[in-house]
Formats: sequence, structure tokens, C-alpha cells
Amino acid sequence: MSDTDRPEVAAAPKPSFELGTGPGRVLVWFYGVFTVAAASRTIVEMARGFDRAPLAYTLSAVAALVYGFITYSLVRGGEKARRAALVCCAAELLGVLVVGAWTLAEPTAFPDSTVWSDFGMGYLFIPVILPVTGMIWLRRAKTVAV
Repeated sequence: MSDTDRPEVAAAPKPSFELGTGPGRVLVWFYGVFTVAAASRTIVEMARGFDRAPLAYTLSAVAALVYGFITYSLVRGGEKARRAALVCCAAELLGVLVVGAWTLAEPTAFPDSTVWSDFGMGYLFIPVILPVTGMIWLRRAKTVAV
């Protein structure tokens, strides 16, 4: 009887791939820091005068929520969380590109900047680099897990 014929060997689950290990740990750290930074910024800006730039402050709040969800998904791990994080990274990249272009084309629409203004220039362009890096990691994680 070979190893593949034995039921206990064939039924053994494949080891799961943890999204938050290796390079994924750096992503968890960056997304965690950006969650706190974007949320803190949003709270302070909204408390000081939401009516001054409601669009900018709302977009910063959306960024904080997206960062938080991606952080949670990376820590949680598993295929469902990987797919959800991949979708959120793509949405984040789209948001950074749209808001970045919008702030350059129509600066008067944003009396105050957002996390994604000018493609994240105020944050050393990390907001545009992070989702690309995240999507590469999450795509790699799929091939490793299979």
C-alpha cells in the first residue's frame, strides 16, 4: 500500500498559507500604521471643522476604513480573506489614482488634502505604492497556497 492509498494521508489537509508572514508581515505593519494615521487625521480634521472640507475628510475616513479592513484580512488569513484583501487593494489603488488625478486637475475641490491627494505625496507616495505591493503579495499568496 502506497502513501497515497492510505486514507489518513490522502485526507490530511494542506498547510494553510498565512498572509501575514514573511513579506506579508511588513504589509500588515504598513497597513496598520496607515489605518491609525488616516483614522487619527480624520478624527482631528472632522472635530476641527467638518464643514471646511467635507469631501476631503470623508475620503480620508474611507481610506482609514479600507486600510483597516486590509490589515484585518492580512492578519486573519485564509483564501476568503486573501480575495477580500485583493479586492480592497484594487479599490484602494483606484481611489488613490482617481483622487490623485482629481486633486491635480481641480485643486479647488479639496480645500484640505486627503490621504490620497496628489497620489499620496504627503505620505511619501506610500498610498500609491502600498496597494500595488499588496496585490503582488496577495497574488503570490494564491499560487503558494494552491
